[in-house]
Amino acid sequence: MFSHIMVGVTDFDRALAFYTPVLDALGIQCRFQEPERPWAGWQSSPDPRPYFLIGRPHDQQAHQAGNGQMVAFLARSREQVDQVHAIALAHGGTCEGPPGLRPEYHAHYYGAYFRDPDGNKLCVACHQAE
Repeated sequence: MFSHIMVGVTDFDRALAFYTPVLDALGIQCRFQEPERPWAGWQSSPDPRPYFLIGRPHDQQAHQAGNGQMVAFLARSREQVDQVHAIALAHGGTCEGPPGLRPEYHAHYYGAYFRDPDGNKLCVACHQAE
């Protein structure tokens, strides 16, 4: 469905220090980093797409986090949701909803919500029973 998802950042080094451990914990491999541009991308597996990208906005204007936009990453287990949420908070993220069941979505939805240091809203969710 998606080719890539781009998230704007203000401070590339700070964003890279946040996203690298978060995506590593999800097993998502970094495809490239170009600090001079600056931008970085992570590749899905086993398919080559979609990419998840971070970087300065193309128009070189200041980044502004949106209200209502969110990127949700798929976790293999509830334990991985817990782990990624803790890593995100330890690397400058802020909690938007602690890990837990969200039965209003479906019976097995287990998710956690947080914002990156630039205010972009993220989620990590597991859809498996236990």
